[in-house]
Amino acid sequence: MRSTEFQIETGNQATVVDITSRVADFCAESGDGLVSIFLPHATAGLAIIETGAGSDQDLIDAIDRTLPAEDGLWRHSHGAPGHGRDHVLPAFVSPTLTVPVRDGKPILGTWQSIVLVDTNVDNPRRRVILSFLDG
Repeated sequence: MRSTEFQIETGNQATVVDITSRVADFCAESGDGLVSIFLPHATAGLAIIETGAGSDQDLIDAIDRTLPAEDGLWRHSHGAPGHGRDHVLPAFVSPTLTVPVRDGKPILGTWQSIVLVDTNVDNPRRRVILSFLDG
């Protein structure tokens, strides 16, 4: 097994950050196997979606509708208003993904991208851990 980690700045608003190229660069040194992507955070997740064409914002809007960031809705109440929803997010948007790799390339569909999803405005820096398992 081989692993590495990197940091992403996500800023001070809910965001979707495309990390596909970082994952692909890591996999380029490999053959066939699996790449595991993990966020060691309690308030962010990973997804595979089509980016661009409004899909990024559609995902944030869907999260806002499903998990409203309103005070008084969440028992977990420290941090920015509605921060409790940030701690529920990983139950809906997992902090881990596994993607097959063939010939050193992640196997993704034509429009698929690997993204980090972050609704927590209190933590603008995220760690991403990549691990490669030979096949």
